[in-house]
Amino acid sequence: MRGRGARRIAAVLACVAAAVLGATPAPGEAARPPLRVLQLNLCDSGFASCFTGRAVPVAAGELRAHRPDVVTLNEICAGDVEALGAVLAWVFPGDTIVRAFEPAGDRRSGGPFACVNGEEYGIGLLARVTGPRRATVIDGGLYPDQDVNDPEERAWVCVHARGAYQACTTHLANTVPAVAFAQCRYLFGTAIPGLHARAGYEPTVAAGDFNLADHAQGCVPGDGYVRADDGSVQYVIATADHALTGTDALDLRQATDHPGLLVSLARR
Repeated sequence: MRGRGARRIAAVLACVAAAVLGATPAPGEAARPPLRVLQLNLCDSGFASCFTGRAVPVAAGELRAHRPDVVTLNEICAGDVEALGAVLAWVFPGDTIVRAFEPAGDRRSGGPFACVNGEEYGIGLLARVTGPRRATVIDGGLYPDQDVNDPEERAWVCVHARGAYQACTTHLANTVPAVAFAQCRYLFGTAIPGLHARAGYEPTVAAGDFNLADHAQGCVPGDGYVRADDGSVQYVIATADHALTGTDALDLRQATDHPGLLVSLARR
């Protein structure tokens, strides 16, 4: 379903293996490993000047090297999600890798924005889920606030894995800071709480290219989140039931115009 403010919800049953990722350990049980989140803006549309054609292979190498649990993807083609999802499935054999993609809107056509290769262009998310059989919900859509002079309409998408975590990504407007700020407020004030209300609360992480420089914290309501950034416009923002345990900017060897942002989070 497309259109400004449109949202889609897809329920998927995920068959997964042994322990719940990020769950609070029982007394005497060893603490779970941190949740590792990798944010990537791959500039892979083919129409932007930062396109190199090397971003997906370089990103695949980072997935193999750093073994993230969540990968958030901006400026990608739909096929990039499948290609990198296959890499993450190879990294974690036996686990379920949930794949989500949400196309940007094209104001000119009223449909999805397209990459030069003809695939839909937008944002994506890969979420590693371990644990007993559970329901996974994918929810996403276009923001109600958009820059009316920009043909690209910005989107958000979330994966809600019941009993594990919720992960979201977005790529906010780069033309008008006030529009990007309003989109950020919608993500944290409406989209994320709305999915919690429908599917149940889970510890949540949201990452992406916010195009807000040092102003992103002001769009997040209250003190209920912790934040890491790359010193520029990419952020990883998590609910306060996480503790920030590590942040690294990854050199992507000029395959794109952004570094990778790798953040480790532990459950409090």
